[in-house]
Amino acid sequence: MKQDDYKPLADRMRPHALADFHGQQHLLGPGRPLRRAIEGGRLHSMVFWGPPGTGKTTLARLAAEHCNAQFLQLSAVLSGVKDIREAIERARQYRAAYSRDTVLFVDEAHRFNKSQQDAFLPHVEDGTVIFIGATTENPSFELNNALLSRLRVYVLKALTRDELAEIARRAVNDPENGLGQRELTLEADALDALLHAADGDARRLLNLLEISSDLAQGPALDRALVLEVISGSALRRFDKGGEAFYDQISALHKSVRGSAPDAALYWLARMLDGGCDPLYLARRIVRIASEDVGNADPRALQLALDAWDVQERLGSPEGELALAQAVLYLASVPKSNAVYAAFNAVLEDVRSTGSLDVPVHLRNAPTRLLKELGHGRDYRYAHDEPGAYAAGEEYLPPELKGRRYYEPTERGLEGKIAERLAKLRELDKKTR
Repeated sequence: MKQDDYKPLADRMRPHALADFHGQQHLLGPGRPLRRAIEGGRLHSMVFWGPPGTGKTTLARLAAEHCNAQFLQLSAVLSGVKDIREAIERARQYRAAYSRDTVLFVDEAHRFNKSQQDAFLPHVEDGTVIFIGATTENPSFELNNALLSRLRVYVLKALTRDELAEIARRAVNDPENGLGQRELTLEADALDALLHAADGDARRLLNLLEISSDLAQGPALDRALVLEVISGSALRRFDKGGEAFYDQISALHKSVRGSAPDAALYWLARMLDGGCDPLYLARRIVRIASEDVGNADPRALQLALDAWDVQERLGSPEGELALAQAVLYLASVPKSNAVYAAFNAVLEDVRSTGSLDVPVHLRNAPTRLLKELGHGRDYRYAHDEPGAYAAGEEYLPPELKGRRYYEPTERGLEGKIAERLAKLRELDKKTR
């Protein structure tokens, strides 16, 4: 094969029929709407949302082929409005000449800005093109509403190990497009290493398989060779600032809140392994300490701050152990969101009631004039009262008299706080 004719194994092994497509059975299984639409030649504009290597481009091509439509492809990374206009004109000419549809496939659709996305609207609306977008990001956030309202979203899932294994075997045995002419044997433990490194991504799997075959000295692809190839390239799926990022930090937070230390540690490790900034995690852990543990165990906040300090002082990987310690502690201790709920409630009152005056008896009186105006008059100094508590004294503005924001739980240290506040309120009742 000439160098100019070379195509990567992943490209050569693209299936040309739905029967050969692996994965996404929730979309392409018998009787599923997308499969019926493709087989029936009734395509509609859509967007495929899923992680890399799950077949988004291949599925778009198959859809066009099944429907006998022209297939045009744009990359949002490389294309602009000029390219969009040229594609639309080609679609018009094709319809005029052959009376057939055009599938306009836009890869990385989320990278187009609003004006570029708007350029598709009239042509999707009037049927000039059947728009099929592909994105690894949540379309709800990355595609503008006008375009999104004209598309149906299909969620693609990472491929399973069984699906990836079948793809690898086909590539090894296919004599025409795969590696079959070389009569290679893929040992079971080598396949296992490839599946682990691929992490649900068929393209990554086939790229690693091809490199391994190129480096093989004999017919056997063994584990040692595969491990040499994948060394340093086996980071799990993690997109900083993308959907996977927010899903994983959400899973970490909810695992701590749910008192599931093993799950919390797992999600922490997943994010660190994927390349997340440990200092971002340190900040989130501090937030969790206040929001979900609070006064049920005030030590949680200090431990979280200590872990942040250790991470800043020592860096990675030493500091990450302190983060793990903090996460495990937070997940294991009693929980209370009473501080979080009280803070939100008081903010709502502050924003809705305006600038209420400070009661006169609580005001500062550093000058004679202010004293003559009554500032601080009748204020009761708590330390001069029995038990250092001025029973019945009012501290809120009159408009908010009786409002209670902090409702401590009975869990952990907060249970003792609740007991003390209940006793103080009883004293208030006796003096009013």
